[in-house]
Amino acid sequence: MSTAENAPPKAPLPAPAPAPTAPPRPAHRDANVLRWLAAYTISLIGDSIYFVALGWSAQKVAGPTEVGLIMAAGALPRALLMLGGGVAADRFGLRRIVLGSDAVRCVLILAVAAGVAVTAPAVWLLVALALAFGVVDALFVPAVGALPPRITSPDQLARVTGMRTLSMRVSQIAGPPLGGLAMGVGGASAAFAAAGLLFALSLPLLLAVRLRPLGAAAEASDVWGDATGDTAPASASAPGVRDTPDPAPGSAWQDLLGGLRYIRGHRLIGPLIAVTAISELGLTGTLNVGMLLLNGERGWGPSGYGWIISGFGAGATVGAVLLTVTGRLPRAGLTMTGTLLAGCAGAAAIALVPTLPYAVALAAAVGLAMGICGTLANALVQTAADPAYLGRVTSVVMLTTVGLAPLSYPVVGAAIGVWGVAPVFIGCGVFGSVGVGVALVSGAVRSAELAR
Repeated sequence: MSTAENAPPKAPLPAPAPAPTAPPRPAHRDANVLRWLAAYTISLIGDSIYFVALGWSAQKVAGPTEVGLIMAAGALPRALLMLGGGVAADRFGLRRIVLGSDAVRCVLILAVAAGVAVTAPAVWLLVALALAFGVVDALFVPAVGALPPRITSPDQLARVTGMRTLSMRVSQIAGPPLGGLAMGVGGASAAFAAAGLLFALSLPLLLAVRLRPLGAAAEASDVWGDATGDTAPASASAPGVRDTPDPAPGSAWQDLLGGLRYIRGHRLIGPLIAVTAISELGLTGTLNVGMLLLNGERGWGPSGYGWIISGFGAGATVGAVLLTVTGRLPRAGLTMTGTLLAGCAGAAAIALVPTLPYAVALAAAVGLAMGICGTLANALVQTAADPAYLGRVTSVVMLTTVGLAPLSYPVVGAAIGVWGVAPVFIGCGVFGSVGVGVALVSGAVRSAELAR
């Protein structure tokens, strides 16, 4: 027998150590997220310029009643069709709906700009524009709002939500002055054209945004509280990997009902949306219509009203910056609940303060509390939602904030006319606090955590 045959068997070579994986890139350093954020900000500024151009054009050719009709015309189809927009996003894919609806908005506004350049805007044209824009917005808003979980990892969602809030604040600050400047330079045609060009600029940025494959996003979001999962950076879909869900076998109506059943049966998303709806109905009318009437009653004047609104906006901006910088707050469910309670208490007390500086300071505190509360609620919803339902979930969230909440405006105004400012502010604060009770009753909300 040979020496080689008598040699002891060699020990197997140790398996090579796995290569270390790079930690997920923070959202504020992720080029993919920044492309989405730039597109979103540009689109919001375009929205602001469009509304300035629409309102200015309306008051030039119509009376007060018709101006109100024109400005409200877009809100009705947006509210009525918002849920359908969520269904479309889930059935046909977020990318298709976002790009298609944004392109239609661009063409629509540029066509009106060209028409207004050759003839004076007519009431029927402005009403038709507002209605069409509202219909397209009902598709665009849920789809673009559902993108964050598909472009970043779950542990970055709170940071992305904070960045999104900052984007909204920037558009609110920059949009109206730019719209007024365009109106002053070239009239309504120039303002509409500026809005259309901004929508056009957002299109290539949105086209360059890469989506996480649906399966990876689904695994990452299959959590209730301390979400973990796929933290790979967003990437373009690989061959054979779908970026859009398989078409559902049922009708669009069945999809809508299925989405509503999903929300109702989800032990975290359902209560969170209920909390959001209650707090919005309680506080939105108070902080808009009620603040105007409070300012008039106290005689603080237009500058006083501006200072109060600026204080609220500054507080909300600080809250968004806090989430953007930290990326995560511990015990997110309880933190959200506590800040909601603080916001409701502040809103109730603002009608009781004696002087303008106190009102501004309290408005800033309310803005800070509600900014943190809203950002955490949105981040928790998007972390927990199954990506196949993201469009429908987002559409319901948006409906509660931009669709149903304005319904409280006439109620608040009429109530102040009957009972006065202070009782209504206190009553609205108490009503908003019902959302705190809903949150505390839900064990899933109390224990909810953002992804680490």
